[in-house]
Amino acid sequence: MESINAARRTEDIALDLLKFVAAHTNVASKAVGATGFGVSATAKPEEQVTQLLELYARCRQVVEAPVEKK
Repeated sequence: MESINAARRTEDIALDLLKFVAAHTNVASKAVGATGFGVSATAKPEEQVTQLLELYARCRQVVEAPVEKK
């Protein structure tokens, strides 16, 4: 049960990170982001979904990456 809760927690953290990044870079919005992460106004909904899923996968990688000990 502990591993299920831990996995769910990393998924929640990744989702929060996705929301933060998407909100601050205008991902999947109609405006083009100033940081280069934005989607053009002509992007199809399928392309926006694909971009969000790719961003979520990257967020999961970051959240689940082992922390280097110094």
